[in-house]
Amino acid sequence: MTVDEMRKRKKELGYTNEMISEWSLVPLGTVQKIFSGATESPRYETMRALERALDAPWLTQREQTADSLMVRESAPAYGTARQKVQGEYTLKDYYELPEERRVELIDGVIYDMAAPTSVHQILISEIRDILQSYIRSKDGKCIAMVSPLDVQLDCDDRTMVQPDVVVVCDRSKIILRCIYGAPDLVVEILSKSTRKKDMFVKLNKYMNAGVREYWIVDPKQKRVIVYHFETDDCPAIYDFSAKIPVGIFGGDCEVDFQQIYEYVEFMYEKGEVE
Repeated sequence: MTVDEMRKRKKELGYTNEMISEWSLVPLGTVQKIFSGATESPRYETMRALERALDAPWLTQREQTADSLMVRESAPAYGTARQKVQGEYTLKDYYELPEERRVELIDGVIYDMAAPTSVHQILISEIRDILQSYIRSKDGKCIAMVSPLDVQLDCDDRTMVQPDVVVVCDRSKIILRCIYGAPDLVVEILSKSTRKKDMFVKLNKYMNAGVREYWIVDPKQKRVIVYHFETDDCPAIYDFSAKIPVGIFGGDCEVDFQQIYEYVEFMYEKGEVE
């Protein structure tokens, strides 16, 4: 399918760039450039991903439209921020919320965060330990950290996220209250409540903020989607039997997901992974 054919198909179906980005896993900025003509020769893998999204047979138009809207849903804020509507919140509102309420602020929208599952926490710990062990073995300056940890991604007052795992190599970004600026590597573990946000909203936020590499770990599908924003338009997709190279370390460090899976397999056997 050529770009012109894709534009025609997109118009016929009434799809938006945001919807195509979500289903293809191609970053929104790349989708926009291709359909606007700014990118004259898109990569083959990117074109194939867009074709699959435009031919997606698994959802009806009505279901896809409703599904894309779900990503923007979030619980209303309360407390001193009560008079505002979603999209208008700032860090002042974020800091005035009760300490026991865990949320993220993304472009002025407050998203409530559910308590993580046991599998979620095990995966976070294992991935962080592998990354930090490698860094220490090389006497590296990077630091691997886990949530809850505030990341003031855009260095503005409208976004504060809490990624599951981050690696920060510029230590000047690590200040007392948060990580101020984009980490080098971000890892998010998907859950039922965060799937849309992590795969769509955060994907584009991380890419535009300057995160170098973004991993999306999907426990339910037993796969890892890896974006190397510095080199690739399309993600690499691995299953839980793979040794996944860490791009920011030139592939010298690998995360052995077969080993990690063996550690959490008992949870799958009990049917407790969603």
